[in-house]
Amino acid sequence: MNTIIVTGASGNLGQAVVKKFLTDKYKVIGTVIPNDPVTIEIRNPNFEKVIVDLLNEEATQKFIDSVILKYGSIDAIVLTVGGFAMGKIADTKASDILKQYKLNFETAYNTVRPVFTQMLKQNGGRIFMIGSRAGSGMHFSKGVVAYGLTKSLIFRLAELMNDEAKDQNVVTSVIVPSTIDTPQNRKSMPDADFSKWVKPEDIADVISFYCSAGGSILREPIIKVYGRS
Repeated sequence: MNTIIVTGASGNLGQAVVKKFLTDKYKVIGTVIPNDPVTIEIRNPNFEKVIVDLLNEEATQKFIDSVILKYGSIDAIVLTVGGFAMGKIADTKASDILKQYKLNFETAYNTVRPVFTQMLKQNGGRIFMIGSRAGSGMHFSKGVVAYGLTKSLIFRLAELMNDEAKDQNVVTSVIVPSTIDTPQNRKSMPDADFSKWVKPEDIADVISFYCSAGGSILREPIIKVYGRS
């Protein structure tokens, strides 16, 4: 049975990915933050929920080590943890950037570094990090400066990882969604055309395909999931 880690498993996208890979007969390890207010209503013997603070590098390393010790390998990981903040340059302090850096990059790096190291040892694995349009180009970051700057680091990290793993069967992809159709986004943008947004389940399907036998020959570093946006 293949093993996948999903960070932020209680979020809208995280839960969609967990459910999809359980359907695909994976062993799914989902992380949640300490004192997470969201309840995960998933009852499946192949789902394991782990409480870990991904901002704590040592705790994250111990978590990854425990997964490797228990299951022997990590076949895939999907990093959905992150945060969002509005603000133009005039409204954005360095402390605001640092907060977004911690949420969007530090949590990803603390997790993906030991996973990437393990995948190089086992000569195989798929890594999916969640990017954004704002991070893909600074012209998309107007009004979301801290968010866009820190998300841009996700793309640079993926480039570095793919360069280091170019001769091995380890691929890092950045999923770039348009607006994701979630209850929270609908509430904050009630006048938007929800039909143009991309559903969490659709993103999960795309990730599943890239992990399948049919998608294994693809080494796409950037996967745009825009729906009709």
